[in-house]
Amino acid sequence: MTHAPVRLLIIDDDPLVRAGLTLMLGGADDIAIVGEGADGSEAAELVDRLRPDVVLMDIRMPVMDGLTATEALRARPDAPEIVVLTTFHADEQVLRAIRAGAAGFVLKDTPPAQIVESVRRVAAGDPVLSPAVTRQLMARAAGAGQEERVDRAARARERIALLADREREVAVAVGRGRSNAEIAATLYLSVATVKTQVSRILAKFGFNNRVQIALLVHDAGLLDDESGSNPA
Repeated sequence: MTHAPVRLLIIDDDPLVRAGLTLMLGGADDIAIVGEGADGSEAAELVDRLRPDVVLMDIRMPVMDGLTATEALRARPDAPEIVVLTTFHADEQVLRAIRAGAAGFVLKDTPPAQIVESVRRVAAGDPVLSPAVTRQLMARAAGAGQEERVDRAARARERIALLADREREVAVAVGRGRSNAEIAATLYLSVATVKTQVSRILAKFGFNNRVQIALLVHDAGLLDDESGSNPA
């Protein structure tokens, strides 16, 4: 059975970067570049017209930055998956983009093959954030101002309270970076049941990836006891 290629939209204000990404990604048989944009302000119209599956979005652009565009796109029904392009591993804007629903990020100096694989993974519903990068983002979140942390923690705990006991256990395990198989073994569940629980948590909060669950659990202070976490 032949699957339709992943429809990809590239938005970056640097024409050389766009050209390089087009050349790099256009060579993949399973990826079709449906269009390009030079600014986040063009994103909505391009998405409406071209219907991409994935948007590769530069995070710093002059008129409308990638963060604002990501927040606007992810708030829409049938939103495409979004991968942000950045030059920093743990930039504050990347953290905000993940909270807004971006499926991950890639560095601009990432090897071509890895960028291609990132687009494939995101299209398949697999967020592109390694455990190491997730830890960096968590650390950046923890470094926010005291008032912001307290407010975010209160809101996170209110949301966590909406979960059933088993959902909460699964959410904490996701926050610790455990895979579905590891969660299943730890909680004595089948992998299929874990997948169902994760899907319920995502739907309950309107999330689109596990990283958002991890950030919520982190904000709620549920990872303070590291005794059950995996070794680094």
